[in-house]
Amino acid sequence: MRVFFLAAFLCLVLLSLLAWRIRPKVTEKGKIPLVWVSDDNPARREQIGLFNRLNLKYNLRLDPSNTGMEKVIVQSLAGVGPDLFDCYDGFQLSAYVKSGIAWDVTDELGKAGVDVAKDLWSAAHPTIMHEGRVYGFPTNVAVNCVWLNKDLFDKRRVPYPKGPMTWEEFIPLAQRMTIRNAQGKVEQFGLFCDWWNWQQFVLQWGGRLYSEDGTRCTLDSPEAIAGVQFLHDLIYKHHVMPSPVEEAAMATQGGWGSGTITFFGGGKGAMALGGRWWLCTLRDYKKLHLGAFECPHGPYRVSRGYGRATLINRNSPRHQHALEFLKYEAGKGYNELINHQADALAPVIRYSYTPLYLHDPEFPEEDYNAVWRDAMKFGVPDQISPFINGQAATRILNKQLDLVKNDQKSAAAALTRAAQEINKEIRKTLEKDPLLRVRYLKLTGGRKP
Repeated sequence: MRVFFLAAFLCLVLLSLLAWRIRPKVTEKGKIPLVWVSDDNPARREQIGLFNRLNLKYNLRLDPSNTGMEKVIVQSLAGVGPDLFDCYDGFQLSAYVKSGIAWDVTDELGKAGVDVAKDLWSAAHPTIMHEGRVYGFPTNVAVNCVWLNKDLFDKRRVPYPKGPMTWEEFIPLAQRMTIRNAQGKVEQFGLFCDWWNWQQFVLQWGGRLYSEDGTRCTLDSPEAIAGVQFLHDLIYKHHVMPSPVEEAAMATQGGWGSGTITFFGGGKGAMALGGRWWLCTLRDYKKLHLGAFECPHGPYRVSRGYGRATLINRNSPRHQHALEFLKYEAGKGYNELINHQADALAPVIRYSYTPLYLHDPEFPEEDYNAVWRDAMKFGVPDQISPFINGQAATRILNKQLDLVKNDQKSAAAALTRAAQEINKEIRKTLEKDPLLRVRYLKLTGGRKP
């Protein structure tokens, strides 16, 4: 009996030492530190500041130097990762969940009164939901509309365009607003569009990334190929968008928001496909007169709904404390701040249906806020497959689509190859995971991969 109690006492001592070792360390001000890995958007300062003012026991700080999915996963598995980190799409969420670092907060958010299905935009679900479980909370949500530089339209005496319209109707307008000098060099492009928007074109032409059950990549379908081919044609056939070589020739200031946003803000393009979150940078161009209208559509009037989410590192000794940040993101203060900053749209739907959202008194010239909110009804969430690691799928897709962007491979050849490689990765996954294989066979009626 004495040996039993002695052993129990030693066990308790060891557990106490372990608890002391992993307890949240307190800052000099007596506050519990939390680290959030996110981009260095200037809007993060006030988002963090408001959290710290509302939650006096914490000291949240930003770490923009360790962004990147691979870095977050490796550091978190090694026990030196952040408390909170960003997730940008369903591919990343799949990778974070399967690597074991994303904390399942389904029950915790339920206890806090958050109804994910009812309260949040459906376009944000792929960034937080995997296999019916919730792993985070959206920081914002977005769809793409078309920005227009009103001064450039006024200069050419061209009426401001209004949606909805098809891409076929849009092309003549973009060609009219593409201005060349006497030597034929483009001085002003009709449209800017980041290449990562390729999924929007796939959706608008009726394509899908995966079959309905997620068992097969279907990017080799005629519909998906037609969508990416049209995006390619905007550069190389219609000549209303810059090629990678032309983009490289345009000078930028660098820093957060460089590239397409600063090209447009600097007057190098009449229109640009982008989200409301562009305003975080475009507001810095004081003499820029902006407008916006619904994105043109293909055979289907849909848009890619996307956003960013905050996940909690399951391996962090402060993961319970980090939950307070997710609760903060569900609250009125954070949501109204997101709308005010124009960091896309607030994640909770009801905060975008207020007079304050439509007409922010600090920005009276921004009379187009309804465009972004109304376009959300056409937002389609990203597709993911449970049978492939999102990191692997992203790597394959980026490699092939970069070849199309640089006019080194046709859309048909690139997407056919991408589908083949992704389906090969699915087969590899099923060989390693018997449970997933059983699920796959059930969905396919016993058909082998």
